[in-house]
Amino acid sequence: VHGEDHICLSTTHTHTHNLKMLPILFEAGVCDESAPFFGFMGVTAALVFSNLGAAYGTAKSGVGISSMGVMNHEAVMKNIIPVVMAGILGIYGLIISVILVQNVQGNYSSFNGYAHLAAGLSCGLSGLGAGFAIGIVGDAGVRANGIQPKLFVSMVLILIFAEALGLYGLIVGIILSQQTKAC
Repeated sequence: VHGEDHICLSTTHTHTHNLKMLPILFEAGVCDESAPFFGFMGVTAALVFSNLGAAYGTAKSGVGISSMGVMNHEAVMKNIIPVVMAGILGIYGLIISVILVQNVQGNYSSFNGYAHLAAGLSCGLSGLGAGFAIGIVGDAGVRANGIQPKLFVSMVLILIFAEALGLYGLIVGIILSQQTKAC
């Protein structure tokens, strides 16, 4: 019975000690050495995921263009739009990466690191999703357009909405990249 009381008292003491440490952990005046890691991971996430989306969109719609070009070679240049739109996704990731990498310097707080990681992930993963959409729509749309040219406008509208997903991630990434708190 005495040993169990000792364990309970020890656990209570540790719990009380941890509660006293909480304000110190979240204090804005402390610069964590690992904070730049999260900022640089945001830079990496923005560029890598956006480029993965751009690569997938380019490859998938490029296969559709090649297939359609066998049947209707005059329409190849007109149907290059999905490849161009997929390539723009990589530029979105590059923009956020350049903005973020310029901010990772000096007194860099954990708040900044987390905000920059969130900015990179929002832009990068939005670009990845948009790249999947552009690739799938581009592939099927280009093939269908090669057979029925009246589908061109509807294909372009669908591609615009798919590209908008990447643009939303870019906008949120820019907003998040501007969120700073000094340490």
